[in-house]
Amino acid sequence: MDTQFQKKILFINALVPLVLLSRDWYADSLGANPVEYFLRTTGVLTLIFLILSLAVTPLRKIFGWNQLIKLRRMLGLFAFFYGCVHLITYSIFDKGLAIGAIVSDVWERPFIAFGMTAFAILVPLGVTSTNGMIKRLGGKNWQRLHRLVYAAGILGVVHFFLIQKSDFRYPIIFGSVLLILLLYRLVARFRGPAILRAK
Repeated sequence: MDTQFQKKILFINALVPLVLLSRDWYADSLGANPVEYFLRTTGVLTLIFLILSLAVTPLRKIFGWNQLIKLRRMLGLFAFFYGCVHLITYSIFDKGLAIGAIVSDVWERPFIAFGMTAFAILVPLGVTSTNGMIKRLGGKNWQRLHRLVYAAGILGVVHFFLIQKSDFRYPIIFGSVLLILLLYRLVARFRGPAILRAK
C-alpha cells in the first residue's frame, strides 16, 4: 500500500475522536461535566498515540512490519497534538486562563504536576520532529533527545493513575504496555545495537 495513502488514512482516523467529541460537546451530550469528560478523553488519546508510536519499533523488529516506520512520526505528533488539546481544555475551559489558579493546581495537586511535566517533555520532542531538526541536531543527538518519550509516557501514566478514584484498570493497562515496551528496549540494547537502531 502506498505510504502517502497510509498517512492520509492515519491522519483522518486520528482526528475522528476529536470530531466526535466536538460534536457531542456542541450537542451538549457529554454528561453532567462536559469539560471533565473532554479532559479525560483527550488525556487518554494522548497516551494511546504515545504508546502506539513507541510500539512501532518492536512491531517492526518482531514481525517485520517495516512500513510502520513511515507512520511513527505522525503517531508521535498526534500524541503531542492531543496533549496540546488536553492542556488547552484544562487551561481555558477548566481554569479560564487564570494563571494563579493553574500554578496553585500544579503546586498543590501532584497529578497536575506530573501531567504538566509530561507535556513539558513532549514540547521539545514535537518541535524537533522535522527532517530539518534531525539534520541540525544530528542523528545520535536527536535519538538521545527523543528517548525522553519514555519519561513522558511514565509521567503520563502516573498522572492518569492519580486521577482515578476507584477504577484503576485502564492506568494499569497503559502502565503494563509501557513497561513491556521499555523492557523490550532494555533487552534489545543489551543484546546489541543492531537489534534496535530506531527510537
